[in-house]
Amino acid sequence: MDQIKNPILRGFNPDPSIIRVGDDYYIATSTFEWFPGVQIHHSKDLIHWKLVARPLNRVSQLDLKGSLNSGGIWAPCLTYDQGIFYLVYTDVKNKGTIFKDTHNYLVTTTEITGEWSDPIYLNSSGFDPSLFHGDDGRKWLVNVLSDFRKGRNRFGGIILQEYSPEQKRLVGPVVNIFQGTGLGKTEGSHLYKWHGYYYLLTAEGGTGLGHAVTMARSPQLTGPYEVDPENPILTTGDDPSYPLQRAGHGDIVQTQNGEWYMVHLCGRPLPGKGRCVLGRETSIQKMVWTDDLWIRLANGGRKPQLEVGAPNLPEHPWKVEPFREDFDSTKLNINFQTLRVPLGPDSLSLSERKGYLRLKGRESLGSKYIQSLVARRQQAFSYTASTCVEFEPETFQQMAGLVCLYDTQNFYYLYISRDESLGKCLGIFTCQNNSFDQPLKSEVSIEGWERCYLRVNVDYERLQFAYSSDGHHWTDLGPVLDASTLSDEFCQEGQYTGAFVGLCCQDLSGRRKPADFDFFEYRERETK
Repeated sequence: MDQIKNPILRGFNPDPSIIRVGDDYYIATSTFEWFPGVQIHHSKDLIHWKLVARPLNRVSQLDLKGSLNSGGIWAPCLTYDQGIFYLVYTDVKNKGTIFKDTHNYLVTTTEITGEWSDPIYLNSSGFDPSLFHGDDGRKWLVNVLSDFRKGRNRFGGIILQEYSPEQKRLVGPVVNIFQGTGLGKTEGSHLYKWHGYYYLLTAEGGTGLGHAVTMARSPQLTGPYEVDPENPILTTGDDPSYPLQRAGHGDIVQTQNGEWYMVHLCGRPLPGKGRCVLGRETSIQKMVWTDDLWIRLANGGRKPQLEVGAPNLPEHPWKVEPFREDFDSTKLNINFQTLRVPLGPDSLSLSERKGYLRLKGRESLGSKYIQSLVARRQQAFSYTASTCVEFEPETFQQMAGLVCLYDTQNFYYLYISRDESLGKCLGIFTCQNNSFDQPLKSEVSIEGWERCYLRVNVDYERLQFAYSSDGHHWTDLGPVLDASTLSDEFCQEGQYTGAFVGLCCQDLSGRRKPADFDFFEYRERETK
């Protein structure tokens, strides 16, 4: 039997929601402050996955300008009924205080890779919404109830309310159907119906090392719900040395041949560091139903497996993606995202100079509004990324280059700028929880260079910048930096995403000085 190797979605793909439509499987994952919103991957065999869509690609669907780090899109839920795809999601505008401002919306489409509708507002009572399609044609929304009152459980239970497709709004009473288990922090709920029971799958224990998947059931939709006596059904909370940590937040799917699988969130800490630079990823487990109608890991126990048996389906690999992007298309490669906002022609162009990505200098790397920044996920512990830049800065306030970042408070930046004495020059910025430094004793002059090649080598926690005049002979620049700081565990405001690497341009004078990038190369290396 073929084996599925975990994780199946590497690098910052948390909170998975899975569906099957005919012979096709789709997983939606959270994107937080990155735009476009929500990642959707496609598979036909549960082994091979391909990123095919980001449905929230218009400001009318998702306005993240000014959103806090790790705000924005939380825990989307993807479902399908009667020829229509449904996507519900939370747009988080405030967290980290006693209050949470969490607005829930619904978008639909008949073609998953096509255009999705403008959003229908649902509620703001909590986060992690999920839509359940009853076999009687009625539809129901569940989400967390956030409770800010003193002495109360902040995770106030899972609430249920009917959704009316005709009225395009929630209708009827709100019912609190589940208060959670002793693990606490009950969230990430999904409803299913199986053999006469309604099953409520939840995430509990928080999204750190104590994360878990729990299950409850009831013969009535509104409860009361009986807790699975073997809960949690998935966790690594009792084995902090296991390679897949933070296991929780799951969703289940049945194959066309009657087999069952669960996708779930996980994290892979750096050895000896305990920091997940790849963020929270998605793994999959084979499941079975017991005689008394509870679902279990097929191998027994509750620890997620590094490899699981694949379903009895034809293997369907996808074409291997090239590691180099030459910017020959009029559209950005789907692996790239921008921060918070789409970049229009006043910030980005792929046509003004054919074969180049032109970024026009906008706000700083600390801005939560408009940055000229294009980046992709780090998806392996070891990789090399490089580019070639043509940029003629006129002032130290104009910069362009190669950046490794987690959020606006945590990044490492190899940049080209201008100094009054050195002329055009190279420098390095570091930022760790908003503490800035420039580790070079002096910036390095590249006055007279028309083109400059920039490179970063990341090997687990080691990050080394380099530069070149020809792309063949490289000179290391600056000290070896600590890549492990670009992680959930280190960062203070943003704690739910993952490390990115990409290209950016700033002009703090406001003149929007452009930089032209000839290519971007991201090449992963074998890991230990």
